[in-house]
Amino acid sequence: MKLRGAWSHEADALARVHAAAFDHAWSAPEIAELLDGPGGFALLVEDAEPVAFILCRAVAGEAEILTLAVEPPARRRGLARALVEAAAGAARMAGAEALFLEVAHDNAPALALYAAAGFARAGLRRGYYDRGPAGTADAVVMRLDLGRAA
Repeated sequence: MKLRGAWSHEADALARVHAAAFDHAWSAPEIAELLDGPGGFALLVEDAEPVAFILCRAVAGEAEILTLAVEPPARRRGLARALVEAAAGAARMAGAEALFLEVAHDNAPALALYAAAGFARAGLRRGYYDRGPAGTADAVVMRLDLGRAA
């Protein structure tokens, strides 16, 4: 498996991974727009085809993980952890001093992943995730201190 940067012309492949990972997936145009926007960047893991990616934005000294997707057959192999660590490094190189994210309050595996990577709870956004007929879910806001950029 190989971890590398991803670009907006690969948005179709990233959207396929996102659709495999989430019930409410982002479209290729949405992903491409974020990648082409200010500070947008993505990293992907591929094994012949992309199996996981992280999409981020770094602007004005702060960075944010916008989404992290791993196809179900590729889970529990450390790919998400590798992507989070690589994204933190890329954000630091882009001048960010902190990396933020939102994660559903009931997503125990993701909460454990981010806590193990050094993120701390920074707040709560009530009703942040729309789950259709099931209602909404709160988002835990998490922060990782990246220190001063080198």
